[in-house]
Amino acid sequence: MRILIGVDQSPHSDRAVRFVTRMRWPAGSRVIVAGVMTPPLSPAVAGVDAGVSLMVEVAPEQVAETQARVAEVEAQLRAAGMATETRTPIGDPREALLRLVEDERIDLIVLGSHGRTGLAKLLLGSVSSHVVTHAHCSVLVVKEDPHETA
Repeated sequence: MRILIGVDQSPHSDRAVRFVTRMRWPAGSRVIVAGVMTPPLSPAVAGVDAGVSLMVEVAPEQVAETQARVAEVEAQLRAAGMATETRTPIGDPREALLRLVEDERIDLIVLGSHGRTGLAKLLLGSVSSHVVTHAHCSVLVVKEDPHETA
C-alpha cells in the first residue's frame, strides 16, 4: 500500500502523523511524507508583460523549514518501523498533493484537519476538503480528538 501523508508545522499535522504510526498497515506498505512549499507571487521578470505571467519563488527559510519538518516526520515514521520517502513540491498544497497522488500512484492520503468552519473555511480554503473532493484514492482526514491527551 502506498500512503501519502501531507504535513506542515501545525498540531493538526502532528495528529495525522501519530495516527499513521499507531495503525497496522499491510506488509510492504510505504509512506511518502510530503511538505508543500507555497511561494508568494513575485513581480514579473523585467521585459515580460506584467499581465502575462508571474514568477514564483520560495524563500530559503521556507525551504529549510519544510525540509526539516519532512525529515522530522520521516524519522518518526522510520522509528515506528515504516518504510518512507519524502517529497517537497512547490505550489498550492491542494493541487500539489493531488499531483503526488497521481504521480506516485497513491492508495491512501492522510491529512490533519484544521477544523475551520464557516467564514474562516471560505476565506482560507480547506486543503483536506479539496483533496477529499478531487482525489482519485481514499482520503483519511484526522480530526482533533477532544479526549486526546497528546
